[in-house]
Amino acid sequence: MDLTGVFVPMITPFDASGAVTYSVLENLAREMLEAGVSGLVALGTTGEPSSLTADEQRGVLEVLARVCRDRGAPLISGVASPGADAVLSLVPPFVRPGPEGVVAHFTALAETSAVPLVVYHVPARTGQALDAATLRRIGALDRVIGVKYATGALDADVVALLADPPPGFAVLSGDDVFLSPLLALGATGGILASAHLATERFVALHRAWQDGDPATARKLTHELSPLSAALFAEPNPAVVKAVLHARGRIPTAAVRLPLLPASAAALDRAQRLIPTARISTVSDL
Repeated sequence: MDLTGVFVPMITPFDASGAVTYSVLENLAREMLEAGVSGLVALGTTGEPSSLTADEQRGVLEVLARVCRDRGAPLISGVASPGADAVLSLVPPFVRPGPEGVVAHFTALAETSAVPLVVYHVPARTGQALDAATLRRIGALDRVIGVKYATGALDADVVALLADPPPGFAVLSGDDVFLSPLLALGATGGILASAHLATERFVALHRAWQDGDPATARKLTHELSPLSAALFAEPNPAVVKAVLHARGRIPTAAVRLPLLPASAAALDRAQRLIPTARISTVSDL
């Protein structure tokens, strides 16, 4: 499975009654793929999986698996499930088992998983930091194909990891604002909730680094980084949903508890940072 490019962790849209609206999810997913993203992520944090029932989770997975299958695009799932091409697997949270425990955990998962694993490294949520050497050990395991790197910083460990990654091990930016510097250092792409908006530009940013066009990449970075920061100014995906609703792309901006809807100020700021002109190629910039 190729982990190159922009992957969008899909929101879960709700209608006025609070129910999941699967037709809107399908349309949104098709829009993402038509805009050039490489693949989708189902039931990641952005999809509010912990607030969905088991039936709702199955429904979301069925929709996104069908859309990806129709387009020949990969689907990564936040939960093990039929139809997914890989599973996004969180570093064990809360218990903080230490590096050796984390390596043992992923060794056991890799031995039993039916599909490849993408490690989700987000210390702010798990309480478990991992250095570059530990991530290399995990990345060398059979069936571990990459990491969503979301430490909240452009730190020395990711620089070291990208300087010498295990063969076939992809590093994906999990912090949207750090997409460009990580691509410059050798990351293969990103898992980006921000790419629900200005999707073509995020795709063009990745392509610019791949094509060795730093001038275009820098221009897009300066345009998109403030947007990403604004979309994450309040707990994700509240602001993303608010903007999508304001632009008529989903029926409501609703999120489920414990999340709260985005504030009017956050919505206004994000709206003002969205590029107005659509692009289809880098030459349109």
